[in-house]
Amino acid sequence: MKNNLINFAITVLLAVLLSQFLPWWSVMVAAFITSIFISLKHSAVFFVPFLAVGVFWLAYAWGLANNNNFILTQKLATLFQMEGNATLLLLITALIGGVAAGVTAIFGKQCRQLVMGDR
Repeated sequence: MKNNLINFAITVLLAVLLSQFLPWWSVMVAAFITSIFISLKHSAVFFVPFLAVGVFWLAYAWGLANNNNFILTQKLATLFQMEGNATLLLLITALIGGVAAGVTAIFGKQCRQLVMGDR
């Protein structure tokens, strides 16, 4: 449980820092790095970075959308045939970021096992 919380916090911290300088895929770098240095077990390898980046992207997207009263978000949701549902667009954004981070964390765990030989 302790490793899960540490991995969650460091993944969010790295994602925030790296997203200031790199494009959207910086969250994948954060998940990869944390999964190499902080070993998680079983399904936590996927779900901890998934939740960390999902929460980060949801909060960040909500903050950006809130600055203009969700006008652009509603227009994009209309464009994507979501009937102007800004909430759904924000949730899908978080889901995409979370899946990207979770899959990358699994890859990082496999790289760690390949190099270090541990389980």
